[in-house]
Amino acid sequence: MEELADFLEKRSAASYRAKQITDWIYKKRVTSFDAMTDLPNELRDELAAEFDAPNTEVVRVLGSKDTTQKFLFRLRDQNLIESVLIPASPALYGQPSDRRTICVSTQVGCAYGCKFCASGLEGYTRNLDAAEIVQQLIAVEEQTEEKIDNVVFMGMGEPLANLKNVLRAIRIINAPWGLGIGARHITVSTSGLAPQIRELASQSTQFRLALSLHGATDEVRSQIMPVNRKYPLKVLLEACDYYAAKKGRLTFEYILIAGINDTDEQARELAKIARRLSAKINLIPYNTVEGLEWSRPSRAQQEKFQSILRKHRVVATLRREKGHDIAAACGQLRLQTKRQAQTVRSLAKIVS
Repeated sequence: MEELADFLEKRSAASYRAKQITDWIYKKRVTSFDAMTDLPNELRDELAAEFDAPNTEVVRVLGSKDTTQKFLFRLRDQNLIESVLIPASPALYGQPSDRRTICVSTQVGCAYGCKFCASGLEGYTRNLDAAEIVQQLIAVEEQTEEKIDNVVFMGMGEPLANLKNVLRAIRIINAPWGLGIGARHITVSTSGLAPQIRELASQSTQFRLALSLHGATDEVRSQIMPVNRKYPLKVLLEACDYYAAKKGRLTFEYILIAGINDTDEQARELAKIARRLSAKINLIPYNTVEGLEWSRPSRAQQEKFQSILRKHRVVATLRREKGHDIAAACGQLRLQTKRQAQTVRSLAKIVS
């Protein structure tokens, strides 16, 4: 809003025009400046010359039996990204779900190579800008005709590796003149970039932080997450201590992988870390990814792991599965679509 007001002031336009323009974009959701009918024609022409209109194309929408939906978007440079819409509970007896959460992407691909994730299987391409991040919410609301209540930055990419654009997007998502979603309903996830976690502690906006831990010792975590070699647990947890002292509680995301990080010893070590930071833990059964060999533990093993944490007085929830039937884990639909397209091109080349 401040930048828009400055743009208008330099062109001797009235300051109240900034509010009109943001209302058209974020409240009325128009996609061209010509549609802003209460603006002078000359100003509309100047805006069109200076700024780009949204150009995010919905390529595929997959709906799950449990009402989770996955969206594949094509950007203006033809790159593909994904978003997932997750109702908090299934619609019962014709009633809508009580909360709707969107999981958004922050990068095309990912450079961090977490071993459970499809996002980085074809490497990193580029950061998304703030507009491309915000547009995921706008496009999904347009497709579903329902309001999003919660935003989690847990899609493709490492949000803290694109911190400038993520913080800019959060300002727009949170602002009353923007999408108006409360800061406490916005969660940023990270694989563990310690310096950026410290930087987040200085931010005034009270959004939440989730740390993708996935291993409670350096040996196990490094096997799953290469970033641990640069920021081992000692360095990472010191950054988390700093963050918690400034901002309060954070959450650990812990994907349970059979025979890798689901042992009783890992549960006990995880409990120690959680108590140190007064953190709560979201346990997530591994979502099978084509091309990766790992699998999820049995339901009994998942519940045993959770019971050990609770025995050690740690708040731990076991996430109910959503979207497994539509490849809803990060990067899966994009990867499938790209590989299908490559197969079609290869067949066409053979035929020709």
